[in-house]
Amino acid sequence: MSILVTGGAGYIGSHTCVELLNAGYEVVVVDNLSNSKLESLSRVKEITGKDITYYKVDILDRDGLETVFVENSIDAVIHLAGLKAVGESVQIPLHYYHNNITGTVILCEVMNKYGVKKLVFSSSATVYGIPKSVPISEDFPLGPINPYGRTKSMIEEILRDLYHSDNKWSISVLRYFNPIGAHQSGRIGEDPNGIPNNLIPYITQVAVGKLKELSVFGNDYPTRDGSGIRDYIHVVDLAKGHLKALQRILTNTGVDSYNLGTGIGYSVLEMIDAFEKASKKKVFYKVVERRPGDIASCYADPQKAKEELDWVAEKGIEEMCRDAWRWQENNPTGYEVKVLVK
Repeated sequence: MSILVTGGAGYIGSHTCVELLNAGYEVVVVDNLSNSKLESLSRVKEITGKDITYYKVDILDRDGLETVFVENSIDAVIHLAGLKAVGESVQIPLHYYHNNITGTVILCEVMNKYGVKKLVFSSSATVYGIPKSVPISEDFPLGPINPYGRTKSMIEEILRDLYHSDNKWSISVLRYFNPIGAHQSGRIGEDPNGIPNNLIPYITQVAVGKLKELSVFGNDYPTRDGSGIRDYIHVVDLAKGHLKALQRILTNTGVDSYNLGTGIGYSVLEMIDAFEKASKKKVFYKVVERRPGDIASCYADPQKAKEELDWVAEKGIEEMCRDAWRWQENNPTGYEVKVLVK
């Protein structure tokens, strides 16, 4: 059975490819490499001992996508491709709306043309905006507060409309909380372009000496230590969640949303402490002003995923930090390969 993974060379995509290959699926990847490295797929092959079919194709490229479907017998699609930096989305919203929404529409049109109506979609907990309470369950009202989150929410609406227009579609919408960590081999992990937008790669780059210090945005929130609380999930647990969602869409029709999180919230200062213990490294930080739109506390109620997907996050915070550090220590410059000049 052949699964198309859009954005498969990225952080979550590469870990999902490992789980798919280990479970016996054939994997086809499309990725434009705008925020990923082809080296990640070489390492996926190294980890699994299995091959991947790769196309350098942008999801906005209809002809390129059609070529993928013509040349491969695709059974289902896991759609991870998309722009994902919240701050950047505020600066260039039209680029985000065009890329994420138009790209998904083109993908679904091509899928429909070739009779592939099984889709796992990568959404985000940002669709909830500022929740009225925690933990957050899937029936909470959606109210994203930035263009990135709104692209995810709009795509969710499009996918619901698609199913209502044709009930042969089977769609799982996965609302991620905060993926961190890396594969236990230390061979694949998070390698963001430029300055990291997310907490853990920033921490690891400070620990490895690549960055000077971490900025903690606010220490006056109504939380146990004043810093913001989030639900961090190991990327391997997240990848396994995609397998469970895939198994569901292969045997059911309909459209359903699932939170993928641990249901446990950790503060920024607690994460720094946990990482220092796991890495035996000092993480220098300074407290700065809160960021606009940041909320005090955000963590999942993952019960629906447990009941309907038979999925539960298994890895704890120590393992998340240990694996993140193993990846960074072994790959201080990420996937960049140093060429020695004689």
